Amino acid sequence: MLGGLAHVLAVRLGLTVLPFARVRAVIERRGARPSAAARVSVDELAWSVSAVSRYVPRATCLTQALALEALLRKQGYEAELRIGVAKEDGDLKAHAWLEREGKILIGESGAAEFTALAPTGERA
Repeated sequence: MLGGLAHVLAVRLGLTVLPFARVRAVIERRGARPSAAARVSVDELAWSVSAVSRYVPRATCLTQALALEALLRKQGYEAELRIGVAKEDGDLKAHAWLEREGKILIGESGAAEFTALAPTGERA
């Protein structure tokens, strides 16, 4: 769980002082770094990020999705960051979630209300 807390805090701080694209680039650049420790399951990592995020101020859906993505990459797992938009009472809202093999790992609450933009790694 400490890894989850460290990643949520690092992403939250990063999003406070850096543009999204820069935080995202750092996560992508780090990639998989196999460790001697036993591989942690995807579900355990998602639970960890979700649990510690309750105690980190402003740990938004984007913060949680990026933190989980960083943890997954560190363990050698792949996942897709999704960002969706919706209009409510004339206002544009956004939501982020992380998917792996068609399953939403974090950010599932309300994701169905949002229209997903092109995956963040793809260029038009």
